[in-house]
Amino acid sequence: MRLVTRGDLDGMTAAVLISEMEDIESIELVHPQDITSKKFEITDNDIMANLPYHPSCHMWFDHHQLTDSNEKPPADFKGKHALETSVARVIYDYYNSDKLKRFDSLISETDRFDAARLSMDDVTDPKGVILLGFTIDSRTGIGKFKDYFKNLVGWVSTMSIDEVLAQPEVADRIKIMQENNDLFLEKLKEHSSVDGNIVITDFRNVDKVPVGNRFLIYTLFPDANISVRLQWGPNKEFIATTLGHSIFNRTSNANCGEICSKYGGGGHKGAGAVPIKTENFDRDYRDLLDSIKAAD
Repeated sequence: MRLVTRGDLDGMTAAVLISEMEDIESIELVHPQDITSKKFEITDNDIMANLPYHPSCHMWFDHHQLTDSNEKPPADFKGKHALETSVARVIYDYYNSDKLKRFDSLISETDRFDAARLSMDDVTDPKGVILLGFTIDSRTGIGKFKDYFKNLVGWVSTMSIDEVLAQPEVADRIKIMQENNDLFLEKLKEHSSVDGNIVITDFRNVDKVPVGNRFLIYTLFPDANISVRLQWGPNKEFIATTLGHSIFNRTSNANCGEICSKYGGGGHKGAGAVPIKTENFDRDYRDLLDSIKAAD
């Protein structure tokens, strides 16, 4: 079987769990939009996790809200969908196997990371699984990590988290994050502004966005309860737009996933993403901000 998943901590933990329970021959990392847009071929040899449903797959696991922009699974699909804190938790509950109990701590920390249930110390001085999560978060901006992801699946399956963090490739990524921290904070301050309850970070005029922890924005703007981040997608074909509830000021009522689904994206209540086409940006972006404000 091939596992098709998303390249983040939740996808990595999902890969560890599924690999324990199924005969996985290969792993493919896919962006959710490539499933929605049918740019990636799915077959009945595929197990999908942390991605929108595809009718051709053998098995499917997800924890995001089902939106109108994505296909809905039939009632008898193989796998599990539930609005849990992580897809790892959905998979763990589905198999309900003693074989997976040794990963209890990993799953609990993945829950915290994916649901952004983090403390100030987790953001400013991350450790353990949370630190590992930032090294594989695409929004941290360290770079391509397909091979890194696959290495992590093997390491996490057989090593303690301290041993994983000591691996040279992991240690190098941690060092890059630490060295770029001050520059990233500086760029956040330069390119962020507040519109009501929203802090907006516009990186479209930044040639190279520094490596950085995406939750640091909330340490700089504690009064904002939701963030919007803009930056160019590949070849400037679209503007990658991400929404997220503040993890310290948890007062936003906006459903990020539903709002993003109006424009072809998705997510869950606390976070969402949508690639807005350049020609539609002025209109869609204005409507998106209005939807956020109307919810609060």
